[in-house]
Amino acid sequence: MSYQSYREGGVNPIFVIIGVNLLLFIATIISRNIIIELGLWSPYEVFLKYPWGIVTSMFLHDGFFHIFANMFTLYFFGSYLYRLLGSKKFLITYFGGGILGSIFFVLLGTLLNPDSLALAVGASGAVFALGGALSIIRPDLRVFIFPIPVPLPIWVAVIGGFFLLSLLPFVAWQAHLGGLIFGLITGYLFKQSQLNRWRERTNYYF
Repeated sequence: MSYQSYREGGVNPIFVIIGVNLLLFIATIISRNIIIELGLWSPYEVFLKYPWGIVTSMFLHDGFFHIFANMFTLYFFGSYLYRLLGSKKFLITYFGGGILGSIFFVLLGTLLNPDSLALAVGASGAVFALGGALSIIRPDLRVFIFPIPVPLPIWVAVIGGFFLLSLLPFVAWQAHLGGLIFGLITGYLFKQSQLNRWRERTNYYF
């Protein structure tokens, strides 16, 4: 199945998202209170005091490696998905995955650790949504993952990366899970939509 390559005029949304993340990262270096005010809190009772964190936390990062890893992955996964689907579907995948990741973080944090105060920041849920969508749309796409010297199918890299990161302490695996699920679902829906349009344009002969 082939996909139209979208070449839209105007500003590339990926560069805008990266730019906002970098500006806010610099701002958090100047004032750490920004993370407290705009981050995502769990459990639910604390989240209600900072509900905007469900979106604003996606633009905050704690540490250079954190923002570098997310923005690097956003650029490469996002650029590929953007060319396949266009800006509208890209933005739906990115922000939908980030928001569902935030919801998963709050809900699962409330259910599993109701007495534990937790604060999450980062675009990882949104980035995992991009990886999940690409895993469905382009399952044979191969990517390099450091330090593995050979390219891996993207679905192996994304699923494997999810499980490996989930083993690390202080990683918001709940947000990763929510973003990944959203990406897998949207990837399937977009792929089916493209397949249906392809069928409508095809003449069958018997």
